[in-house]
Amino acid sequence: MQQTEMIFGTRPIIEAIQAGKEVDTVLVQKNLKNPHILEVLDLCQQYNIPVQKVPFDKLCRLTNKNHQGVICFLASVEYASLDHVVSQAFQEGKTPLILVLDRITDVRNFGAIVRTAECSGVHAIVVPDKGKARIGGDAFKTSAGALSLVPICRTDNLNQTILYLKQCGLQIAACTEKSKKTVFDAEFTEPLAIIMGSEEDGIAPEHLRLANFSVKIPIVGKISSLNVSVAAGVVLYEVLRQRVR
Repeated sequence: MQQTEMIFGTRPIIEAIQAGKEVDTVLVQKNLKNPHILEVLDLCQQYNIPVQKVPFDKLCRLTNKNHQGVICFLASVEYASLDHVVSQAFQEGKTPLILVLDRITDVRNFGAIVRTAECSGVHAIVVPDKGKARIGGDAFKTSAGALSLVPICRTDNLNQTILYLKQCGLQIAACTEKSKKTVFDAEFTEPLAIIMGSEEDGIAPEHLRLANFSVKIPIVGKISSLNVSVAAGVVLYEVLRQRVR
């Protein structure tokens, strides 16, 4: 497992993509449309690589060298195929457990979630192309190496991915404080995907509507919510408790 590598300049990035390097994100200067940038954008579309249009100043904060309007972050992990993970779990006689992360962008929270996921038997973690934590050295360190063990699946359409999981026979459980049912009242022994949302906004409404049911973690103190990595741990270990009893 390598630390995240940042490369810049149109030609090095084009060569990295064509060489099959696993790319996390490409940052492109807004309103820049020269032939080399257009070639980078075409390759990103061809290889399904997330692109973010950003101000020139942001690129300059990342490097003081000649970036030519584009910076690329190589991923520290190889993204996995979700359909392969799910089908393999079924073929091996296992009960699939998938964790879907919606807009969880804090790197340390993400790393902590991956660590708990590995310990509790999660088969894969699904993250969106955009609105996710950068999967680099900090995330790897916080995960205590779990990022090398838990398959990470990237999607450009979280709604379609949730629908795919339902078609595969998984129940979709949304973890939200708006639910009337607690995690301790739910049944988690069937094939399952759990959606966790950001601490600021929770789960996006369009994803929430696709869930088969929702659950909440009971809070009895004065603070109204848990850190998302802690909340994920509570839910995942309730799933594990039910499955090993």
